[in-house]
Amino acid sequence: MAKNVLVLADVRRGKLRNVTYEMVSAAHRIADGGAVSVALLGKDVAALAAGLGDFGADRVYVVDAPELEHYTPDAYKKAFMECVRAANPDILLLAHSAVGKDLAAVMATRLGAGQVSDVIDIEGSGDHLTFTRPIYAGKAFTKVQVTEGVVVATVRPNNLPPAEGGLGKAGQVETLAVTFGPQDLATVVKEIVQKTSSGVDLSEAKIIVSGGRGVKSAEGFKPLYELAEVLGAAVGASRGACDAGYCDYALQIGQTGKVVTPDLYIACGISGAIQHLAGMSNSKVIVAINKDPEAPIFQVADYGIVGDLFEVVPMMTELLKKELA
Repeated sequence: MAKNVLVLADVRRGKLRNVTYEMVSAAHRIADGGAVSVALLGKDVAALAAGLGDFGADRVYVVDAPELEHYTPDAYKKAFMECVRAANPDILLLAHSAVGKDLAAVMATRLGAGQVSDVIDIEGSGDHLTFTRPIYAGKAFTKVQVTEGVVVATVRPNNLPPAEGGLGKAGQVETLAVTFGPQDLATVVKEIVQKTSSGVDLSEAKIIVSGGRGVKSAEGFKPLYELAEVLGAAVGASRGACDAGYCDYALQIGQTGKVVTPDLYIACGISGAIQHLAGMSNSKVIVAINKDPEAPIFQVADYGIVGDLFEVVPMMTELLKKELA
């Protein structure tokens, strides 16, 4: 039976994140002939609606308002509920991000829906959907089916089949007028102060070069950044490197940091503590560089290099420069 699917677009710094296209592509596949809609919320976001039809969206509902410039639960809940009323979905897909996780719980409660978090795969279509999610820090996986009612699911970036577009659909765009009262603005974000960041978004990066205590200092991350620049990669770190003050906690990957699933993960000077493995062990290809041949990281690595990272990484950088030139 056909299902209507509503996707909440994941917008960051005025751009749609890749996970949005992954969810729209998945929605087109699982709808089984039902309608695929996208909710686009924020300030000055209307222009982002163009092109979503090419990935499978039949309709895009836009709520463009100054009150939505920054995420606040009450305002976003009201705006998203207007999209839900318009789309009448059987399935809601949100990114497994800070915003998506918070809003998914609110919507599941409001709709009396079944919720599935941190989905890495969706099998089947229509009435026969199976969601796969990791448990026990990625050591096992559960298959979840919601047998009745609406489904609210959060999707981990970089896991669903790549969204390639090319469907040639125009996709209708409908602007919804939402009025926000004092009860919707109990919390107002006046300003966000954040550290300047550049390069690839860590949670969506296809390639990650990551450093651990073996980098020895903040200066020790320099070769990693040089390699990352050549590969067009993001730079990450273990908690040990962050705790030692070698880098900012924004780079932390692991059980208490970001969970990533890149195509290629290069671990430099990382021993492979279980807490770190929980954040990256599902990477498609893992390359480990460590002086200790007994380091646990080699047990999960597809390729291992026993050696000094300060010798190996610059060699890799130079070789890749020549190969990619």
